[in-house]
Amino acid sequence: MRKYVLIVAGGKGLRMGGDLPKQFIPLEGKPILMHTLETFHRWDASAELILVLPEDHQPYWNMLCREIGCKAPHRIANGGETRFHSVRNGLQFLSEEIGNTSGRNEKALVAVHDGVRPFVSSEVIGSCFAKAEQSGAAIPVLSMIDSLRETDGNESHPVDRGRYVAVQTPQVFRSDILLKAYEQPFTPLFTDDASVVEAAGISVQLVPGNRENIKLTTPFDLLIAEALFSSVK
Repeated sequence: MRKYVLIVAGGKGLRMGGDLPKQFIPLEGKPILMHTLETFHRWDASAELILVLPEDHQPYWNMLCREIGCKAPHRIANGGETRFHSVRNGLQFLSEEIGNTSGRNEKALVAVHDGVRPFVSSEVIGSCFAKAEQSGAAIPVLSMIDSLRETDGNESHPVDRGRYVAVQTPQVFRSDILLKAYEQPFTPLFTDDASVVEAAGISVQLVPGNRENIKLTTPFDLLIAEALFSSVK
């Protein structure tokens, strides 16, 4: 079964501060985004990587690849106005290719992953693909550690944290399911790919994630990332 990975990197980096989009911030001599691509290439060199990047970021990215050297072969699709539209653009970029694959009854799996999650483990990636091959849709999650409260105006009350999980990426789907789901019109309720697929009537299976698979969005996250890189030296 063919494997595709859409790496979505449309962030402007506002929560990081500064002018450099967060996916281009250097860690260990490489931009975060390059680490993410290479993580998937190490997992399975046969997986086809598609980087979904805003058009105005692409010249800078191409320059980084020339100067630093990206070890993960990949193609580039244009990003969109929101994450939803970026994923849709990536699927349209692949639509003929994966549509023809499905037409030959040779199923394909498509993963969608945040460009600023470089620490996803190979075990989690593999588990998500395996579960999606069985069920059609799978996402990695983590159990909650902190106590949770629900707010309602000026009041709040505790809730059972055992009923909740934190959602990560990659979120992996059979290609025909994901293509069909992204034919729906956009709504702000679509916070990730699983919510899009579920709105199309498909149930999503859960896979244990890895705690290190954080989304790097704040300066504090960068401190954690530097510590994680140091721990594997």
